[in-house]
This record gives sequence, C-alpha cells and structure tokens, in this order.
Amino acid sequence: MSNAAYMPKDDNSKADLLEHMAVTLPKYTVPLNISDGDMVQLKADAVGFRYVLKRHQMAESHRHNWTACKDQIRDGGTGSNDWPVSTPEDAEIPPPLTPGVIPRLSKLIAAIKANKNYTEAIGQDLRLIGARHVIVSDNWKPALSAKNKGGHAVISWTKGDAHALEIWADRGDGKGFVFFTISTTASVTDNSPLPDSISVWQYKAIYRLSDEQVGLWSDVLSVTVGNL
Repeated sequence: MSNAAYMPKDDNSKADLLEHMAVTLPKYTVPLNISDGDMVQLKADAVGFRYVLKRHQMAESHRHNWTACKDQIRDGGTGSNDWPVSTPEDAEIPPPLTPGVIPRLSKLIAAIKANKNYTEAIGQDLRLIGARHVIVSDNWKPALSAKNKGGHAVISWTKGDAHALEIWADRGDGKGFVFFTISTTASVTDNSPLPDSISVWQYKAIYRLSDEQVGLWSDVLSVTVGNL
C-alpha cells in the first residue's frame, strides 16, 4: 500500500491546497519551525493565485462572449446585439506576486516533511498525504505481444504498477521453458543465436513486484524467428 502524490494536478485544486495551508499551518508554526516570513509569503500566494485564477476565468468568459458577438455580427443570428460587457472587479486587487507559487509551496512542504516534529497526523491535517493506493496483485496477468525484427523476437508488454516482468522462453531445443530475462522496460529483444531455419519460439511471463513473482502467468506467446 502506498500514498498517491499530495500535489493536485489542476490549478483550482492547487489553489484550494494553498488556501488550506494558509489557514491550517499557523497552529504548527512552532513545532515545525515555520518562520513569519514563510507564513506571510504563503498567505500572499494563496490570495494572489486565487485572484489570478478568477481573473483568468473571467477573461476566458469575456473572450467567449466577444467571439460569439463577432460571429453573429458577421453571419447573422437571433441573439442579443448588445456589446459584451466586462465583469467589473468584485474584490480588492492583491499586490503582484513573485512568480513560482507552486515551487515555493513544494519547497515549504519538503521542509515541513523533513522536520523531526512532523507526523502523519500533521500531514493529514495539512492535506500533505495523498489517498491510500492499495495494490492488489493476485490477479495480475501480463498481456504479451511480439514482432520479428531482424530475425529476432521483440517481446512487448504493459508495465502498470508492476516493477518488472520475468520472461521465460522455449526455443524448441528440447529444454522446454527456461529463464530468459527480467525486464523493466516496455519491450525486450531476444538476441539468442538464431536457428539455421525459420522456427517458432514460445514465451511466457509473470509480473514482479518488490523482487517477487506476483499474479498469474501470461498466456503462451508463439513467435516466428529467423530471417523471414
């Protein structure tokens, strides 16, 4: 079981995290050695970033309205022929921000997590610990594909949450399936010496997680090798 990344992917959620940190972090300033300067910067970043997101949204809406107006003036239509009106400022304009709101937040969070007094409970309260990601590997089964390149078999697979793929090969020499390789890349070439004539080799594989086999063996994949 592992934690997902704490940093949200979209801008609105990043703004939410900034605002939450600005409100929640003050009670931890002493145990986590957060300076007054850091708190002033965090609060300014939270206010400023939210402001710029709102203004950007308003600008996009205004652009859309003017585009619709332009199209109607050009092509005709039944909509209003009033000129689009800009939305007036509805809040105090914050001071300009030094660029780099999210890098500053990431640096602050790294310092918080490195502090000896930091605990998982604090991380949960500050929303610095992502949701638990439970890995259930019992039913994992690799789906193999292959192609012939220069006579050799190129085995491809999808990694997913696995760390690697363990591949076994039966090269038609009477030995049956023998260990071929453990691959951490999405494809691997079997550069074993080719037979004198075209032959069919077979491959099977199983996922590996934390240096152990997990899940189910793949279906056996047959590949024609040799110069076609």
